[in-house]
Amino acid sequence: MALYAELHRHLGGSVVPRVLWRYLERSSSKLLSQFADYSAFEEFFTRSRSTLDEYLELHTLVESVQNAESLPYFIYRLMRGAYIFENLAYLELRYTPYLRTPKHLSQSKRIDKMAEIVEVVGQASQLQEYPIITSQILCMHSRLPYEVNKAIVDLAAQNTKYICGIDVAGGDSYYADRLSEWISLYDYARSLNVKTTGHLYETTAGCYPELLPYLMRIGHGIQIPLLYPELLKDVAKRGQCLEVCPTTYLKTGTLEDIRQLKLVFDRCFDAGVDIAICTDNAGLHNVRLPFEYENLLTYDIINFQQLQACQDAAFRHAFAWPYGQRPASLLNGLLKPEPMKALAMRDN
Repeated sequence: MALYAELHRHLGGSVVPRVLWRYLERSSSKLLSQFADYSAFEEFFTRSRSTLDEYLELHTLVESVQNAESLPYFIYRLMRGAYIFENLAYLELRYTPYLRTPKHLSQSKRIDKMAEIVEVVGQASQLQEYPIITSQILCMHSRLPYEVNKAIVDLAAQNTKYICGIDVAGGDSYYADRLSEWISLYDYARSLNVKTTGHLYETTAGCYPELLPYLMRIGHGIQIPLLYPELLKDVAKRGQCLEVCPTTYLKTGTLEDIRQLKLVFDRCFDAGVDIAICTDNAGLHNVRLPFEYENLLTYDIINFQQLQACQDAAFRHAFAWPYGQRPASLLNGLLKPEPMKALAMRDN
C-alpha cells in the first residue's frame, strides 16, 4: 500500500460539507437558515468561485464555528478520512490560531488564547486508531495587525512539539502595502529557526520576488513557471519546493483549465525545482489527495515517474517528517529479508 504526505491543507477547508452540516444541525446554528436543504448547502460550498477573494469568504464562515470546544469534533473526522481514504502517513495542518479565539475578547487576550488552540489541535490530532504523523503550520494573516502576526511567529518558535513552521495567508493581493512588514516577520522567524512557507505567486496579483529568499517552500507558486520562468533557476538553487494544489486553481478562477498546469510541471522538472502535490482545501473541494494524483495523470499533465518524484519530494520537504526516507522505502526494508536469514529459510 502506498503512503502519502500532504504538505498544504487548511484546517478550515479540510471540513467536508456533510461533517459541517451535521455539526451545524447538532448545534442548532442559525447558518442553516440560509439553505433549503443539504444539497443546497453542499452546492454552495463546493462550487467554483470567480476570484480568490470570493473563495476565501468560505474560510471565514468555517472559522466562525471552529473554536476550542468544536475543534476536536472536526479534527477527529479529518484524521479518520485522511487515514482511511487517503492513506496519509504525514499531514501538515495550517490555520490562523487567532481566528479560532473568542471575538469578544481584547486583542491581547486573544493572543494569549492562541496557545490553547494550538494545544487543542495538537492533542486532537494524536489518534492511535489513525496513526498519522501530524504537525501544524501557523498562518500569519494579511488582514491581521503586525502585533498579532509577530505573536504567531513567537508561538511557533516556542511550541515545536506541535508546530513545524509558519505561513502567510488571507489573500496575496493584500501583501503589497505591508511588504516590508512581511519581510521583517519572515526574517525574524528565520532568526528563531522557524521553518517557513507562504502563499505566494498563486495569482497574478501575488508576485513578490522580495519575499522568495525568506521561504523554504512556496505555497502554490504556479505563477513563477507560468509568468516568471527566469526565477526558477534561483528557486532550484535555494532548494525550494512548490506546494501545487491543482483543484484550487479551478475553484478560485485562477486557471480556466487544469491542463494549463502541464507547463508548470514541465518547466519545474526541466529546471530541477521540486513540486509537492497537495489538496489545499480537501473538504471545500470534495476531493482527496489520490484524486489529485489521478486527475493529473488522466489529463497527461504528468506521467507516473513524475508523480513518484512529486510524492518523494513531499516527504523530502516535509518540515516534521522524522525519517530520511519515505514510507515505501522503510516498508521495503522491513519486507526484504536479510541475506543470511533468506539463506537459512531456503536451507530449511
